[in-house]
Amino acid sequence: MLVVRETFTANPGQASKMAKLFRKVFADKKTFRVMTDLIGSYNTVIMEMQVKDLAEFERVMKEYATGKPGPGMDPNAFKEMSKYTEMYQTGRREVFQIVE
Repeated sequence: MLVVRETFTANPGQASKMAKLFRKVFADKKTFRVMTDLIGSYNTVIMEMQVKDLAEFERVMKEYATGKPGPGMDPNAFKEMSKYTEMYQTGRREVFQIVE
């Protein structure tokens, strides 16, 4: 099992909007969560998802790259997602293996 963590530094005033958008778009995903900073770097938004393996992660990324909402996704929210790149300054992706 893997955890994929996307960490964004949002533009000032955009962190809450960005977090709410991610929650709205991926509300149907059970292995998905969104977090914002409480103590630490300002304007941090973290989006985490759990996947079985790298093949599943690659499938999810290819699905997203089609530009079409996945099953269970709100099409209007997915359309809003096209503007999320304007909401952040920088970001990074980390992939962690869960030790069981």
